[in-house]
This record gives sequence, C-alpha cells and structure tokens, in this order.
Amino acid sequence: MTDFNSLIILLIAAGLDYLIGDPQSWLHPVQVMGWVITHYTQIFFKYLNQPRILRVAGIFLTLIVVLGSALTTGLIRYGVQVLVVEFSGNAILSIAVESILLASCFAGRSLRDAAEDVLYWIDQGDLVTARQRLSCYVGRDTETLSESEILRAVLETVTENATDGVMAPLFYALIGAVLPGIGSVPLAFAYKATSTLDSMVGYREAPYKDMGWFSAKLDDVLTWLPCRLTVITIAILSGKPKYVLNICQRDAIFDPSPNAGWSECAYAAALGVQLGGENSYRGVIKHKPLLGDPQQPITSTTIEHALQLTRSCFLIELGLFTVGFVLWHLGN
Repeated sequence: MTDFNSLIILLIAAGLDYLIGDPQSWLHPVQVMGWVITHYTQIFFKYLNQPRILRVAGIFLTLIVVLGSALTTGLIRYGVQVLVVEFSGNAILSIAVESILLASCFAGRSLRDAAEDVLYWIDQGDLVTARQRLSCYVGRDTETLSESEILRAVLETVTENATDGVMAPLFYALIGAVLPGIGSVPLAFAYKATSTLDSMVGYREAPYKDMGWFSAKLDDVLTWLPCRLTVITIAILSGKPKYVLNICQRDAIFDPSPNAGWSECAYAAALGVQLGGENSYRGVIKHKPLLGDPQQPITSTTIEHALQLTRSCFLIELGLFTVGFVLWHLGN
C-alpha cells in the first residue's frame, strides 16, 4: 500500500466518524473487547480472587486485550491487502476496510450524539428523561440531579472523553501512518483497547483495584502526551493561552487522574466555567477538585462550544499532519 493511501484512509475515517459515527446495528470492536474483559475478570473473581494473583492476572489481561486488538486488526489489514494484490490489483477494497475500522476508533460523533441526546430533553423541560438518558453515558448517580448538575455532568463527560475518545486515538493513528508496515489501524486499536480496559477495570476501589492497576497505569502513560497536546491546542484556540495554561497548572494538578483533570480544566478555563465538585456514585459521595473559575453558568451553548473545540482540535491536528505528510513526500 502506498504512503498516500495511508493518508487517504485517515481522511476517509475522519469523514466517516463525523458523518455517520458508529451505527447501532453494527457490532462495535469495543463490544468484543468488553466481552473478553468481562469473561476474563469473572473467572478470576470467582476462582482466584487473591490480590497478588489478581495483579498478575491484570498484566496478562492487558497484554491479551491490547496486543490481541493490534494483532487482529493487523492481520485483517494484511489479509485484505493480500487479497487486493492477488485478485484485483485495486486498493479500493483495502482502503474501505481500513477506513471503516479506523473510524470506529474515533468517538467524535458518539460524544456529540450523547451530549445532544441529553440536551434535547433539557430543552424540552423533561428533566426526568434527561436524567435517564444521562445515566447511559456517565457512572455517577443521576436520579436527583438538578438541571445545572445535569449540564455539568454532560460537559465533564464531553471534555474528559475528548482526549481519550477522540484526540489520543487520532494521535496514535497518525504515528501508525508513518511507521513502515504498521499502519494507523493497529496502533489506534491498541490505544482503544487500553482506554477500554481503563474504563472497565481501571478503578482504585474493589473489586477492580488489583485487576485493573496495570491497564490504568498504561492508559495514563499512553494518554499523557496526546492530552498535553490537546491542552495546548485548546489554550491557543481560546485566544487566551497564558490564562488557560495558568488555570491548568493551578487546578489540574489536584485531580487524581494525570490526564482527565488537565483535559477538563483546559476546556473549563477556555469556556469560562467551573467543573468538578460533589458527585454521587452508588450512593457514595465523592468530591472532585474544582477546575476553572465560575465566570458564567454552564448552558447548552457552553457544551456546544466544547464540542466545537474538540472538533477544531481534531481538524487542526489532522490538517497539520496532512500538510506535513504531503510536503515531506513531495520533497523526497
């Protein structure tokens, strides 16, 4: 496959995610990852539920899911390319398959659809349905949330997942595109698998504390650089980069996550709102550090601006890569 086909795949995948997203009737790769993770953990929780064993099992779980995802998609990529060479000599089929696979790693459309799903019911004045819909997307208790708390929950979800759901998969897809013989799909899937593991088992509380420690650490490491690049881009787009970065250095350091807090804080500072505070999880109250200054309340418009910021970050990173990619190959 030519180098320029790799760029075409990236551009088509980005377009597919923006226009279509993840069709609900299709089996999503994350569902397969989730099935493996669930059944693996159930076996160990039932028969070998000891801290030391679970910690070792967590390492193997991470290796199985992350490497398995990369190898499986790599084999699919290779198999399709072989078929193309053997039978048609036309790369269209290979490009189509890889583009669809890569598009499933980007969650830009999914984030937008989830946010708009909840915002629709708020605009209709139906907070009961808004709470019910919100519960599909967040882990916190939603039954008694006020309108302002629902809006904060939506914005926190949008801004936290902007990095691990959109920008980080793109970052690794871009790296894969320039690595000979690798391609965007295997690296993007490896990151997606790490992120999925972190969301399912990467908790500091029982029963996942021991099983999920390794995948949580790996996710922290892999997300660190894409997160900082996203923070810097948001700071520049805000028109007040010094202020945004200062607020992040002031507030994000207190968040227990080395990445989520920075992502949320950058958006909060850029939008002039405050995130964090008190949340309830299964009846247990938890306090998250306050991020940003409450210059204005969170509204539906605020969330739309956050989604646009994410889209702009995505397009800027993809655009800069495209320009650099073309100039490099034209110069060689």
